[in-house]
Amino acid sequence: MDLFSQLLDPPINLLPEGGEANYHGIFLSPDVADYYLSCLLCSIEWKNDEIIIFNKKVITKRKVAWYGSQSFDYTYSKITRSALPWTNELIDLKNRVEACSGETYNSCLLNLYHSGDEGMSWHSDSEKQLKKHGAIASVSLGAERQFIFKHKKTKQSHGLILQHGSLLVMRGMTQTHWLHRLPPTKKISSPRVNLTFRTINES
Repeated sequence: MDLFSQLLDPPINLLPEGGEANYHGIFLSPDVADYYLSCLLCSIEWKNDEIIIFNKKVITKRKVAWYGSQSFDYTYSKITRSALPWTNELIDLKNRVEACSGETYNSCLLNLYHSGDEGMSWHSDSEKQLKKHGAIASVSLGAERQFIFKHKKTKQSHGLILQHGSLLVMRGMTQTHWLHRLPPTKKISSPRVNLTFRTINES
C-alpha cells in the first residue's frame, strides 16, 4: 500500500459522543490519488442523481453511481438503484480502504460533484438495506471540500476539510445520532469524487 506521510495514526474521532467518525487523514499519495481520480472520472457509469421532493422527481446536477459484489438493490430518496459489478479500480480502492480501516465492504456509492456549486443537504445513511451500525468508509478525491456533522438532538456541529486522497470512516451509532452534509461553495470550480464503501445485508 502506498501510504503518505500525512496518514494519521491513530485516526482522529471527530464526534464527542454517540458514534465514531474517524478521520485517517491522507491515505493515498498525491500521485496515486490523481491516478484514481482520472480513472474514475472516465470509467465510471455516471448518471444524474434523482430524488423525490414533495412527490416530484428532481434531477440533480450531481452525478452518482452504485457498484457492488452483487447486483444489490439500494433505495434512498425513494429511488432504487441496482449495483453494477466492480471495476478494477474500485476493487483496488476497496482493498486499500479495507486494509486501512480494518473493515470489509461489499458495495460503493459514488458521487461526482462537478464544482463547489453542487453539494449535499443534511442526511444520515440509515437505509434499511445497510448493515445495522456498520462502517461506512468515505474516500475523497479531487477538490478539497468542507464536511460537517450535526447532532440530531443537541444540534452541536463538528466539521473538517476533506483532503484529496483522504479517508473518513463512520462507525457504530453515528448514523443514529448524527446528520452530515457537504455544503455548496462558490469558491471551488474543480470536481470532487466521493466514494462511500458500505455493507449491504445479503440475507
